[in-house]
Amino acid sequence: MITVAICGCGSRGLFAYASLSRIYPEKMKVVAGADIRPERLQMLQEMYGVPADMCFASDVDLLAQPKLADAMIISTQDRQHVGEAIRALELGYDLICEKPISPELSECLRLQDKVHETGRHVVIGHVLRYTPFYQTVKEIITEGKLGTIRTIDATENVGYYHFAHSFVRGNWRSAEETSPMILAKCCHDMDYIRWLADSPCVSLASFGGLSTFSAEHAPAGAGRFCMADCPDEVRARCPYDAEKIYLTGVHGFDRTGDAWPQNVVVSEPTREKLVQALQDGPYGRCVYHCDNDVFDHQTVLMQFENGIKATFTTSAFSQNIYRTIKITGTEGELTGNLEEDQILLRRFGEADQLYDLSAKKSEFKGHGGGDAGLANAFVTLVEEGGEGLTSVDASVESHAMALAAHESALAKGRTILLKDYIEAHRN
Repeated sequence: MITVAICGCGSRGLFAYASLSRIYPEKMKVVAGADIRPERLQMLQEMYGVPADMCFASDVDLLAQPKLADAMIISTQDRQHVGEAIRALELGYDLICEKPISPELSECLRLQDKVHETGRHVVIGHVLRYTPFYQTVKEIITEGKLGTIRTIDATENVGYYHFAHSFVRGNWRSAEETSPMILAKCCHDMDYIRWLADSPCVSLASFGGLSTFSAEHAPAGAGRFCMADCPDEVRARCPYDAEKIYLTGVHGFDRTGDAWPQNVVVSEPTREKLVQALQDGPYGRCVYHCDNDVFDHQTVLMQFENGIKATFTTSAFSQNIYRTIKITGTEGELTGNLEEDQILLRRFGEADQLYDLSAKKSEFKGHGGGDAGLANAFVTLVEEGGEGLTSVDASVESHAMALAAHESALAKGRTILLKDYIEAHRN
């Protein structure tokens, strides 16, 4: 068993990686944590039995202590990660660092250098590598069942309500405050595409933009807050109405209780607390009158050193949250849907082969079992050493791909050479 401190007790800190200790208490024990919100520290005590004197009011307070655990989970906001991680490495912690590492490539490279200097185990939260779904795709490729890979076509459909919650009203709405959406949401996808291609990305180009969630697209008469001043007739036609999303709709409190996203709006949500928070709080705002600037759709075109071509598309405009993939090779093709946990392999001239992976789902459902898979692999890495499934080097490369894609899109599709782009950002 390893001991863990949590720096940042939000959804990822409390409910993702650390929850492994509740499922497999013989593997992990949470012994300390920090958050600026007293109610989150109270939840840390109640959920994991952490003593009050091991709960700290800020990352600074936690990292001012001597080493308190074997490892640390860093799950604060994007621009805090590198400074916290470097201090934690200096104290001797092994790390799970939530993605993205940083929206600044120079900061990602700085952490990469520190990891090599200290020799500590650091795993970035690219959880999709750890899902049964993508591991099976990787096995199919490695076993040669598709022949030589020619193209990879991947999509991430964010879901209209998820995008409104996280990228319009929520913490990741501003590229300046956090990260561009292609990094904050899709560095997962850049990571697994690079992993499946098994070759460096040579060049890429990208197109995207913020097309919908701005004042110019607001319905006539729309108010600033859905439940406070927006007319009923406008709200009735709006799928992004905060009352629908958080209270009455298919994902709202009335049907799903205090699960995500309600537990992000308020800690330990009740209907009364949610109604109050939505009157004039950030999650009650009209999606057309927020301070958001991240893209709501984007496409990336990539070329890899081994000749593989890849495309990736992300969009806010889908009913459900799901990822799909199609891979073509010289001897067959593969299609799959992560949320359905199914992969269809079609070798040319042979019968179709369906991989149904639903039976392999973890007790821990986050990201198709990837949250638990990463945490479990991290425990093994800390206890036994050796090589993990991924590395900080691989994670930094995928961050460079995402940040270059954002820069390309801002430049209306300018092609960027990855090697030159990375070298230009080294301090």
